[in-house]
Amino acid sequence: MTRLSVNINKIATIRNARGGNIPDVLMAAINCEKFGAQGITVHPRPDERHIRYRDVRDIRPVITTEFNIEGYPIKQFIDLVLEVRPHQVTLVPDPPDAITSSQGWDTIKNQAFLKEVINEFKNNDIRTSVFIGTEPRNIEYAAKTGTDRIELYTEPYARGFPENRQLAVAPFITAAGIAIKSGLQLNAGHDLNLENLKYFHENIPDLAEVSIGHALISDALYFGLQKTIHLYLEQLK
Repeated sequence: MTRLSVNINKIATIRNARGGNIPDVLMAAINCEKFGAQGITVHPRPDERHIRYRDVRDIRPVITTEFNIEGYPIKQFIDLVLEVRPHQVTLVPDPPDAITSSQGWDTIKNQAFLKEVINEFKNNDIRTSVFIGTEPRNIEYAAKTGTDRIELYTEPYARGFPENRQLAVAPFITAAGIAIKSGLQLNAGHDLNLENLKYFHENIPDLAEVSIGHALISDALYFGLQKTIHLYLEQLK
């Protein structure tokens, strides 16, 4: 079964807009787990404009489900991951000032850098995933870095889905086949939602995990967090 990891960054964004502790990010993580989420994802950035480093430290001891920390591997981020020791770290190629992830790694150009970082995490028993597009060579070279998984960057699929879902998913089917053949496990994330998730999942049956934040938290404004998580879980059955 494909696991649902809920990215709670947007809850922290709302909290930070007013200061204080409303909404409570820690309670949100606990409730996501309580309502059925099989993972919690956070993406701390150096400017802490949403998830703060303290949030990461506070969340780790109070959840029992999988904890996934994603981010660009600057020293500050690496040190945080090694301190907190999540179940998984997802490496993304975002510069510190990026609004959101907008591309996958060039694993050919960055192979040596990624290999060094991944080796450090794996030596500390932390599963690694590399955020990546559907380019076959980048997937093949991702395997050479020693990573356990790749996370497919699904914004192009979400963008093309309304017009032609078969055409939109085709590159991801090919990419998934290359990844599995290369010995990699598969995650996916970015702009997956209640409209496009089921079709993606049906066509990529080897998915280990999807990480969903913006759409899920937005839907929770209308349906409530508990019902929303259940709705997303239904798409993965």
